[in-house]
Amino acid sequence: MAVPEEPPGAPPPEFDSFLMQIGRINYAWTNTESLLIHLIAGLAQTDKETAVILHLTLNTTRARLDLVERLAKRSACPVPPEARARILKVAGRMKKVSGLRNHYNHCLYAFDASGGPVRTIQMRIADRKTSLRIGEEAVLDRASLDDLNAALGELGALNTEIWAIVAEYGMPV
Repeated sequence: MAVPEEPPGAPPPEFDSFLMQIGRINYAWTNTESLLIHLIAGLAQTDKETAVILHLTLNTTRARLDLVERLAKRSACPVPPEARARILKVAGRMKKVSGLRNHYNHCLYAFDASGGPVRTIQMRIADRKTSLRIGEEAVLDRASLDDLNAALGELGALNTEIWAIVAEYGMPV
């Protein structure tokens, strides 16, 4: 039995490796972002259940990271300065990974019918002083896949660091 050919404009077979890595990024991100609950509980001096409510009430990653940073920066922060510094560093690192994750989750993927490279098209408006930039494109290539792999490694390191902070400073688990 013959294998059917891909229709014109279909993604190339190597696109599956990008999709797999994007799925892994989403899985690792969700897992790591949920650890913010423990930081919120420790920094707000509350129980885990209350921290879960706070976490889920804030419906964006940015809002959750802002809360963690603001709790760590306040003058009445219940953790020592070295813990505060580590928490702020973790939040900053998470924001960087969030940018890459958002790029691949909030874009269109364009496939060239003649076999050209897969491209991402950003689905946002970039306001400049006197103009707008819409639909910025980027080619998915080996460097893109390397960026995804590096982000996965960074998420693993962030996960480990957050658990270490939680354990070292007795935050609710």
